[in-house]
Amino acid sequence: MAKKTFLYLWIFLGLFSAVSQEGDAHIHVLVNLVQLNVAVTDNKGNYITGLRPQDFVITEDRIQQKIATFGEGNEPTRRLVDVPSSDGKKTQVAEPDNQPISATTLGSLVAGANVFILFDTSNYMYRGFVFAQDAISDFVRSLETANKIAFYSYSRDLSRAAPLTADRQQVLRGVRSTVAGDEAALYNCLLLTVKDAAKYTGRKVIVVFSNGPDNASMVPPEDVAQLAQSTGTSVYMISTRQAQLEPVSTAVFERMTKATGGKAYFASNWRDEKKAFASIRDDLAHLYSLSYYPQSNPNRGWRAITVKLTGERVKHYHIRTRDGYLLEPGQFSPSAPISPSGTH
Repeated sequence: MAKKTFLYLWIFLGLFSAVSQEGDAHIHVLVNLVQLNVAVTDNKGNYITGLRPQDFVITEDRIQQKIATFGEGNEPTRRLVDVPSSDGKKTQVAEPDNQPISATTLGSLVAGANVFILFDTSNYMYRGFVFAQDAISDFVRSLETANKIAFYSYSRDLSRAAPLTADRQQVLRGVRSTVAGDEAALYNCLLLTVKDAAKYTGRKVIVVFSNGPDNASMVPPEDVAQLAQSTGTSVYMISTRQAQLEPVSTAVFERMTKATGGKAYFASNWRDEKKAFASIRDDLAHLYSLSYYPQSNPNRGWRAITVKLTGERVKHYHIRTRDGYLLEPGQFSPSAPISPSGTH
């Protein structure tokens, strides 16, 4: 119980600030832009491209939401505006690329994603260490359209070898500087990485390369998944056969990635590791980026998100995204003017 209380206090202190007030009659309001990364595939797993904002329906606790921004793949995320259609109704379309965007609401929504790479350098990694470094280096080079990349490594402690940067060479130097070491505190270090990612708005992704189960953490994986969900951070995990042989770790990795809209991969050799990194790169290039400001909702706790597609031609497609977020302390306001502050 004390651990949960500490986590919530940490989230509150690290992520939120007061918004605005205009006289004593107004309520202090904190309304966050909820950011979703959405993958759409057909029955064969092929990515579906070319969908429009009106093809998506988002509900939060069964309350339909109005999409605020929309982007596909590596294109810039753009604000949506209402325009009259031929039948007299209004439809949402993305503003042209040269349309000025409000710095208040969209200043930090950018093309591409901020990608945090977390590399297992524990004593599980003695075998195949160099091959793993090669696979990660190739992955970094392939992320041409990512906004910025950070490279962290972990054993018992977290090492921020290359903080979030656009300089790929700095990231590659960080990869090559790693050495194998102590026991694995994966969930402790992943929680710190999620907290770092939560400082940024827009698309944020963590890619974990793990060679074995966690044997040194004090933080339960459920707390890590909850924080990742609540901050809109997608978690992808590439794990080797050694972790897959441990059923508990396998189940946890799959639950955590699914809950955040990511994927889990299990590689039996270095060739499979490279294929897994290539699959993640392909996934990032085909994600739809949607966001919305939540409608008035009395629910002070977990809010369930559902994303569906409309129309006959898209009803058989499959959607992958996070399934909700926890409303954080200080954020609740049953009815008040919307004043945007950050993203979920």
